[in-house]
Amino acid sequence: MIFVGIYYTYALFRNSDSHAYFNNASYPELHWFDLLSTGTRFVEWIAFPFVKFLFFNYEMTMVLFGFFGYIGFVFFYVFFKDNLRLKIRYQGYDVVNLLMFLPNMHFWTSSLGKGSVVFCGIGLLVYGLTFPGKRWVSLCLGGFLTYFVRPHIFFATMIGMGVSFFLGKEKMPLYQKFLTVSIGLGLSIFIYDELVVYLRLDEDNVWESFINNTEFIGGQLQHAGSAVDMQAYSLPVKLFTFWFRPLFIDAPNVLGVFISAENLFYLIYFSKIFHKDFLTFIRTAPAMVKMSAVVFLSISFSMTFVMSNLGIIIRQKSMIMYFMFFVVVAFLDWKKSRAVERRRKKLRYAQAPSRLEVDRLPS
Repeated sequence: MIFVGIYYTYALFRNSDSHAYFNNASYPELHWFDLLSTGTRFVEWIAFPFVKFLFFNYEMTMVLFGFFGYIGFVFFYVFFKDNLRLKIRYQGYDVVNLLMFLPNMHFWTSSLGKGSVVFCGIGLLVYGLTFPGKRWVSLCLGGFLTYFVRPHIFFATMIGMGVSFFLGKEKMPLYQKFLTVSIGLGLSIFIYDELVVYLRLDEDNVWESFINNTEFIGGQLQHAGSAVDMQAYSLPVKLFTFWFRPLFIDAPNVLGVFISAENLFYLIYFSKIFHKDFLTFIRTAPAMVKMSAVVFLSISFSMTFVMSNLGIIIRQKSMIMYFMFFVVVAFLDWKKSRAVERRRKKLRYAQAPSRLEVDRLPS
């Protein structure tokens, strides 16, 4: 609620898309179910019944969509806890709790817009993927929301699910693994044509049309005040820019200074994976970790070709950063679990009587 109020105040003085979403839902050009399509129209489709039938005003609709974003955080929190064995602490605080209170993440998911809906959808989706047999309702609802707001995110998640369960070390019957992989890859193939249309790609030459579109969009975004010349960067620099900029010296405004502090935290946190044991961990990691890594890297890679504006980068990356957070905290959990197990073995060895002492015991 605090961040709903902050974003509402921000929207009063800035040109926010939330006003357009509310106005279009209030005076729609189409009937309700005609609005059911991917992208912007889907946000209007969700808002329509609350605005037209329940007479929600702009402020009430902002609170409603802010609640959707809150639901996303709740389910991401449960997803983290379901897949971690130990509590990872920093300065006495639970790291997972700290990750759930990052201001920038709440800011962009607390308003009437795509950010809150897709974050809710992704949270429900990953929560359901942990135990798909028991949580199929969450899985279907999360997939529905994610697909209609950001089809490419849903596509990457399904690909990640298929690859991770195929390569994962989970002890599950072969038929279940085969079924999960088939569903993930099958859904990806099923929505491929829709994704090509949504991204305005030429189905006969997807890669070339993707490059042409990204160059055009990147050129358009460079006219903004916070533009960065992503086209001139190498891939590592592009990824660094997408994940960790602005960093104080290139902050576009006062808000950018606060975001820079959070980006510095991301950078320090991300550096934890530069450890000799990380490759061992990722090779034997559970399916959820591998899925998160695939989604995070694939979406980041595609976004770096499109984004050329720090303001848009700040908003867009909020959809996927929790996948990176999960991979890192899962690695820290794995390291801590191994250390605990080694200490237990040493303790058992120290407490066990030696063979010589056993021989001296009276019979």
